[in-house]
Amino acid sequence: MILSLLGLRAAAAPLELGAAAPAVVAVTDAGTELDLAAHCAAGFTLVYFYPKADTSGCTAQGCSLRDAYADLTAQGVKVVGVSTDAVAAQKAFREKYRFPFPLVADTDKKVTAAFGVPTTLGFASRQAFLFKDGKLVWRDLKASTAQQAADVLAALKTL
Repeated sequence: MILSLLGLRAAAAPLELGAAAPAVVAVTDAGTELDLAAHCAAGFTLVYFYPKADTSGCTAQGCSLRDAYADLTAQGVKVVGVSTDAVAAQKAFREKYRFPFPLVADTDKKVTAAFGVPTTLGFASRQAFLFKDGKLVWRDLKASTAQQAADVLAALKTL
């Protein structure tokens, strides 16, 4: 009761290493549906969560991944960003910063719930999950902003 009065939502426990990618379908910034389990089924997929489109930390996080996108894709990594923003906000954010990867508009918070990402006042916590062939192989429950790509690339060296 007190959590809901404060706008906090207790999330399920975050995905554990080895867990399968959640079977959840979401709407992207392009207005199309993305089946995350299918998207994560082959190769590496990074699903990163951020609180709010076009804010300083979220922009730094997205730009970190954009700027290292060639390095990430050379390692076979697909990238998907997720926040609770509406489709229009995600589309504007992606276009403004020329992100080469889709952004999910998780307005109903099904994706954050499926991944066990907590929300505060309706905003997703900054976290990142790396899947290989549909299984979680790395997670960052306190994801960086400007260093997000470097953290992922470092994790890839250990896998």
